Amino acid sequence: MDIATRFERNPILRPSDCLPSREGLEVVCLLNPGVFKYNGRIGLLLRVAERPRQNEGCISFPVLAPQALGGIEIMEFKKDDPDLGFGDPRGVIYKGKSYLTTLSHLRLAWSDDGINFTIEAKPALIGHGPFESFGIEDCRVALVEGRYWLTFTAVSPSGIAVGLISTADWLSYERHGLIFHPTNKDVALFEEKVGREYFAMHRPSSVHIGGNYIWLARSPDLVHWGRHFCLAQTRDNMWDCQRIGAGASPIRTDEGWLAIYHGADDASRYCLGALLLDINDPEKILARSIQPIMEPIAPYEQTGFFGNVVFTNGHVVDGDKVTIYYGASDEVICGATFSINEILASLKKSQ
Repeated sequence: MDIATRFERNPILRPSDCLPSREGLEVVCLLNPGVFKYNGRIGLLLRVAERPRQNEGCISFPVLAPQALGGIEIMEFKKDDPDLGFGDPRGVIYKGKSYLTTLSHLRLAWSDDGINFTIEAKPALIGHGPFESFGIEDCRVALVEGRYWLTFTAVSPSGIAVGLISTADWLSYERHGLIFHPTNKDVALFEEKVGREYFAMHRPSSVHIGGNYIWLARSPDLVHWGRHFCLAQTRDNMWDCQRIGAGASPIRTDEGWLAIYHGADDASRYCLGALLLDINDPEKILARSIQPIMEPIAPYEQTGFFGNVVFTNGHVVDGDKVTIYYGASDEVICGATFSINEILASLKKSQ
């Protein structure tokens, strides 16, 4: 069941709309923006994935390296090298070490109408330090008490972790370090306290015991997190059987916190669903999607850098309407609207 109303102009942003961050690189993908309102405009904090132009028979990709000229080292391997292993288009393994095939940074785009966006010429945020040497990805933006808080995925040889940055004006930024250690991602902050505490949804990963589930954590200050609780798990033989993860900040409704999330099946087909959480105790699930509320059914969602993907990190709410901005096929940015009441009516209440 797909209840999304897609923008007629989808995709609204393509890689060709974005200038490379430096000479010698090309923009391959635009992905999963964080979304916010500022001074009457809608802003997107895009994940921009870049790599060098590829030479025939080789694969090359950039890695942040402060000691290298320009701060980037270009690694290149012959595709027939027996030490090189391919997983999917997003990563390779060389002599037992994992690398990403692109390097991502965060770039701002602005719109007066929510449809036509202009991407800034330069990155807003790039990887910094040893825990972001493979780039920064998939930022979510929460407006908490007048300040914007950015949770993002930090990728390095040490693992996949979650960093925190805050800003008041989108010109200067304060870094608060890593708030969740590897392996973790998909951190969405609640935009107000529940009781006396802040809450966040996050996704630690397990390859042996457990799985890729959505957890909750609590904090007194948005920086120090604890009292972790496993909120929602994958479901066998369903659209979200392989992994699940939070979208943007949960939406306060009269019925509870509405949290849009992504789920993937065994074929890595990504869809969107929703959870309804108790307004006073977010550890209680009141209802959940049985069928997806959005599936990759449009051509631009089915074919791209990594096909059959709809993935959202951000939305804006206007009464009953929620407008999501999402990455399609890990390549282009699109928009869609939902009725909040229609999403709520589609959920199956927990027993």
